[in-house]
Amino acid sequence: MSFVEMLLIAIGLGADAFSVALGIGAACEHKFGQEVRLAASFGLFQGVMPVIGWLLGAHVLAAIAAWDHWIAFGILLAVGLHMIVEALCGHEEPVKCDHTRGKHLLFLSVATSIDALGVGVAFGLQHARILIPCFIIAVVAALMTYVGYHFGRRLSSAIGRQAEVGGGLILIGIGVRMLWQM
Repeated sequence: MSFVEMLLIAIGLGADAFSVALGIGAACEHKFGQEVRLAASFGLFQGVMPVIGWLLGAHVLAAIAAWDHWIAFGILLAVGLHMIVEALCGHEEPVKCDHTRGKHLLFLSVATSIDALGVGVAFGLQHARILIPCFIIAVVAALMTYVGYHFGRRLSSAIGRQAEVGGGLILIGIGVRMLWQM
Protein backbone atom coordinates (compact mmCIF):
# COMPACT_ATOMS: atom_id res chain seq x y z
CA MET A 1 0.00 0.00 0.00
CA SER A 2 1.41 3.38 -0.99
CA PHE A 3 1.76 6.38 1.29
CA VAL A 4 -0.91 8.24 -0.71
CA GLU A 5 -3.36 5.36 -0.24
CA MET A 6 -2.65 5.29 3.49
CA LEU A 7 -3.12 9.05 3.69
CA LEU A 8 -6.45 8.90 1.84
CA ILE A 9 -7.69 6.17 4.19
CA ALA A 10 -6.59 8.26 7.15
CA ILE A 11 -8.41 11.34 5.85
CA GLY A 12 -11.55 9.29 5.26
CA LEU A 13 -11.45 7.92 8.79
CA GLY A 14 -10.62 11.35 10.24
CA ALA A 15 -13.71 12.96 8.68
CA ASP A 16 -15.99 11.79 11.50
CA ALA A 17 -13.50 12.97 14.10
CA PHE A 18 -13.33 16.37 12.39
CA SER A 19 -17.12 16.70 12.32
CA VAL A 20 -17.58 15.69 15.96
CA ALA A 21 -14.80 18.06 17.02
CA LEU A 22 -16.51 20.85 15.07
CA GLY A 23 -19.71 20.24 17.00
CA ILE A 24 -17.96 20.11 20.36
CA GLY A 25 -15.94 23.24 19.63
CA ALA A 26 -19.14 25.07 18.71
CA ALA A 27 -21.19 23.91 21.66
CA CYS A 28 -19.39 24.33 24.94
CA GLU A 29 -17.46 26.73 27.07
CA HIS A 30 -13.82 26.68 26.04
CA LYS A 31 -11.17 25.75 28.56
CA PHE A 32 -7.45 25.36 28.16
CA GLY A 33 -6.42 21.95 26.90
CA GLN A 34 -9.78 20.70 25.60
CA GLU A 35 -8.63 20.62 22.00
CA VAL A 36 -5.48 18.72 22.93
CA ARG A 37 -7.39 16.12 25.00
CA LEU A 38 -9.93 15.67 22.24
CA ALA A 39 -7.30 15.41 19.49
CA ALA A 40 -5.14 13.02 21.53
CA SER A 41 -8.07 10.74 22.39
CA PHE A 42 -9.56 10.67 18.90
CA GLY A 43 -6.10 10.12 17.38
CA LEU A 44 -5.31 7.34 19.84
CA PHE A 45 -8.58 5.51 19.24
CA GLN A 46 -8.36 5.96 15.46
CA GLY A 47 -4.84 4.51 15.57
CA VAL A 48 -5.56 1.60 17.92
CA MET A 49 -8.87 0.40 16.47
CA PRO A 50 -7.31 -0.85 13.20
CA VAL A 51 -4.83 -2.89 15.23
CA ILE A 52 -7.71 -4.44 17.18
CA GLY A 53 -9.55 -5.17 13.93
CA TRP A 54 -6.40 -6.64 12.40
CA LEU A 55 -5.92 -8.90 15.44
CA LEU A 56 -9.56 -9.95 15.78
CA GLY A 57 -10.06 -10.77 12.15
CA ALA A 58 -13.19 -11.00 10.08
CA HIS A 59 -14.96 -13.61 12.24
CA VAL A 60 -15.22 -11.49 15.36
CA LEU A 61 -16.09 -8.36 13.39
CA ALA A 62 -18.93 -10.23 11.67
CA ALA A 63 -20.43 -10.98 15.09
CA ILE A 64 -20.58 -7.31 16.09
CA ALA A 65 -21.11 -5.79 12.63
CA ALA A 66 -24.89 -5.91 13.02
CA TRP A 67 -24.68 -3.68 16.09
CA ASP A 68 -21.67 -1.38 15.61
CA HIS A 69 -23.58 1.29 13.68
CA TRP A 70 -26.40 1.25 16.23
CA ILE A 71 -23.95 1.70 19.09
CA ALA A 72 -22.25 4.64 17.39
CA PHE A 73 -25.64 6.14 16.49
CA GLY A 74 -26.89 5.84 20.07
CA ILE A 75 -23.83 7.53 21.52
CA LEU A 76 -23.87 10.38 19.00
CA LEU A 77 -27.65 10.83 19.36
CA ALA A 78 -27.43 11.04 23.16
CA VAL A 79 -24.58 13.55 23.16
CA GLY A 80 -26.14 15.57 20.32
CA LEU A 81 -29.53 15.78 22.04
CA HIS A 82 -27.82 16.79 25.28
CA MET A 83 -26.06 19.64 23.47
CA ILE A 84 -29.31 20.82 21.84
CA VAL A 85 -31.27 20.71 25.11
CA GLU A 86 -28.53 22.68 26.86
CA ALA A 87 -28.57 25.28 24.08
CA LEU A 88 -32.35 25.68 24.18
CA CYS A 89 -32.56 26.07 27.97
CA GLY A 90 -31.99 29.79 27.58
CA HIS A 91 -28.70 30.18 29.42
CA GLU A 92 -26.78 33.35 28.70
CA GLU A 93 -23.27 31.98 29.17
CA PRO A 94 -21.65 29.16 27.22
CA VAL A 95 -22.55 25.67 28.37
CA LYS A 96 -20.24 24.56 31.15
CA CYS A 97 -20.09 21.01 29.89
CA ASP A 98 -16.84 19.39 28.94
CA HIS A 99 -17.11 16.60 26.38
CA THR A 100 -13.33 16.24 26.47
CA ARG A 101 -13.26 14.41 29.80
CA GLY A 102 -14.54 11.19 31.29
CA LYS A 103 -17.28 9.08 29.81
CA HIS A 104 -18.23 11.66 27.16
CA LEU A 105 -14.71 11.58 25.75
CA LEU A 106 -14.55 7.79 25.88
CA PHE A 107 -17.92 7.32 24.18
CA LEU A 108 -17.17 9.88 21.46
CA SER A 109 -13.73 8.37 20.86
CA VAL A 110 -15.23 4.92 20.39
CA ALA A 111 -18.10 6.21 18.23
CA THR A 112 -15.79 8.05 15.84
CA SER A 113 -13.36 5.15 15.51
CA ILE A 114 -15.65 2.17 14.87
CA ASP A 115 -15.02 2.42 11.12
CA ALA A 116 -11.30 2.13 11.82
CA LEU A 117 -11.95 -1.32 13.31
CA GLY A 118 -13.28 -2.48 9.95
CA VAL A 119 -10.30 -0.96 8.17
CA GLY A 120 -8.05 -3.02 10.44
CA VAL A 121 -9.88 -6.20 9.45
CA ALA A 122 -9.40 -5.27 5.79
CA PHE A 123 -5.67 -4.77 6.41
CA GLY A 124 -5.53 -8.18 8.05
CA LEU A 125 -7.31 -9.88 5.17
CA GLN A 126 -4.80 -8.31 2.76
CA HIS A 127 -1.92 -9.36 5.03
CA ALA A 128 -0.89 -5.72 5.06
CA ARG A 129 1.52 -4.28 7.56
CA ILE A 130 -0.39 -2.45 10.26
CA LEU A 131 1.87 -0.21 12.33
CA ILE A 132 2.78 2.48 9.80
CA PRO A 133 -0.81 2.88 8.52
CA CYS A 134 -2.09 3.07 12.11
CA PHE A 135 0.45 5.75 12.97
CA ILE A 136 -0.59 7.77 9.91
CA ILE A 137 -4.28 7.30 10.75
CA ALA A 138 -3.69 8.43 14.35
CA VAL A 139 -1.74 11.55 13.38
CA VAL A 140 -4.19 12.59 10.66
CA ALA A 141 -7.21 12.02 12.94
CA ALA A 142 -5.59 14.04 15.73
CA LEU A 143 -4.80 16.92 13.37
CA MET A 144 -8.27 16.87 11.84
CA THR A 145 -9.82 16.84 15.32
CA TYR A 146 -7.71 19.79 16.44
CA VAL A 147 -8.63 21.81 13.35
CA GLY A 148 -12.31 20.86 13.63
CA TYR A 149 -12.43 21.96 17.26
CA HIS A 150 -10.96 25.36 16.39
CA PHE A 151 -13.36 25.85 13.47
CA GLY A 152 -16.23 25.05 15.82
CA ARG A 153 -14.89 27.46 18.41
CA ARG A 154 -14.74 30.27 15.86
CA LEU A 155 -18.21 29.40 14.68
CA SER A 156 -19.46 29.57 18.27
CA SER A 157 -18.05 33.03 18.86
CA ALA A 158 -19.56 34.23 15.58
CA ILE A 159 -23.12 32.95 16.02
CA GLY A 160 -23.40 32.00 19.69
CA ARG A 161 -26.18 29.71 20.87
CA GLN A 162 -27.14 28.67 17.35
CA ALA A 163 -23.70 27.08 17.08
CA GLU A 164 -24.56 24.87 20.07
CA VAL A 165 -27.72 23.64 18.35
CA GLY A 166 -25.75 23.19 15.12
CA GLY A 167 -23.10 21.20 16.96
CA GLY A 168 -25.72 18.86 18.38
CA LEU A 169 -27.33 18.48 14.96
CA ILE A 170 -23.94 17.67 13.44
CA LEU A 171 -23.45 14.82 15.92
CA ILE A 172 -26.94 13.48 15.30
CA GLY A 173 -26.39 13.79 11.54
CA ILE A 174 -23.18 11.77 11.74
CA GLY A 175 -25.05 9.09 13.68
CA VAL A 176 -27.86 9.01 11.10
CA ARG A 177 -25.28 8.79 8.30
CA MET A 178 -23.74 5.78 10.04
CA LEU A 179 -27.14 4.08 10.13
CA TRP A 180 -27.79 5.00 6.50
CA GLN A 181 -24.55 3.25 5.49
CA MET A 182 -25.69 -0.05 7.04
